[in-house]
Amino acid sequence: MAQEVTRWRHAYRWDLDKTYLDTRFEKFGELLRIPFQGAEDKVNVPGSAALLRELTRAIDGQADSYVSIVSGSPRQLREVLEAKLRLDGVTWQEFHLKPQLKNLSKGRLRAVREQVGYKLPLMLRSRVALPATLRETLFGDDAEVDVLVYSLYADLLCGRSSGEELDALLKKVGASAAARQRCASDLASLEPSGSDREPVETIFIHLDSGSPPALFAPFGARVIPVFNYYQAALVLFARGHLDVQSVVRITAAFLKADRCGPWELANLFQDIARRGHLPTDAMETLAIGVQDDSAGNEAAEVVWNSAQRLLDLQGMVGPSPQPDPPPLDYPALLDHLKSSRRAARRARSKSESG
Repeated sequence: MAQEVTRWRHAYRWDLDKTYLDTRFEKFGELLRIPFQGAEDKVNVPGSAALLRELTRAIDGQADSYVSIVSGSPRQLREVLEAKLRLDGVTWQEFHLKPQLKNLSKGRLRAVREQVGYKLPLMLRSRVALPATLRETLFGDDAEVDVLVYSLYADLLCGRSSGEELDALLKKVGASAAARQRCASDLASLEPSGSDREPVETIFIHLDSGSPPALFAPFGARVIPVFNYYQAALVLFARGHLDVQSVVRITAAFLKADRCGPWELANLFQDIARRGHLPTDAMETLAIGVQDDSAGNEAAEVVWNSAQRLLDLQGMVGPSPQPDPPPLDYPALLDHLKSSRRAARRARSKSESG
């Protein structure tokens, strides 16, 4: 039964490693250092903390955003990771970490890396306890299979995918019988919303591994790949999640950290507009909103110049992405993603050795 709490305006679901935190574990030495890092040693993906703070900013003293974090990091890191989030000024309602030590002790080596059978049951169980009308925005990265997990979750909630399709995918990835049963039970208790108002509004995929945005085209317009969270902030402004000053503060965070200069931010602005995710009317509203503050405020000036540049060259603004494709073949898409990642790893290895 859904909670009686109905004050939530929107739900934001975040992955952690390579989505919120700049976690590196491709090399053995990097993996060994992770358990010994303190909260102050954890490094954010640029802009992630600023964006999440703005999304959860209290209005009239009342925080109305629901934040759920589902991470593949081991449960033994909970204290450190929670301390890091508090240092960042972030609040949350759910925080799930993976029972990696238990998986290892029981010899479940496949479960250590497998994410579909870990994340989907948690997300469906969480949804059961939330108001049926609550909409969601999801944040993941291109290092795992976040786009597949999130897209299937969204399709299940609106009835586009069935319980049988879910169970077939869970079998394919080796999910336990208990996890499959929990998913079936929770899905049965959810009433499909219908595609006229889908519960999942947007899926952002942070391109941490440098995947081309075109890789995610099969998943439809709901999925928006972003090179960094400045682009996500612009889209979220256009969709009513952030106000003008929030965009300016997030821009300032990039400039202060010296991770992106004005020209790079302008190019990122151009890229997300060219891909059709930032409509002209949103750019006009943003430009008008920052115009009065642009004198003497570097961040506001960057936003104003970027918006004005594109408004002057409206041919560079791409058409809105096409509606979502027909029902997705998730087992085939899983194979496609794994094949693409293997090819990318081979290419990087060849480049590094050359």
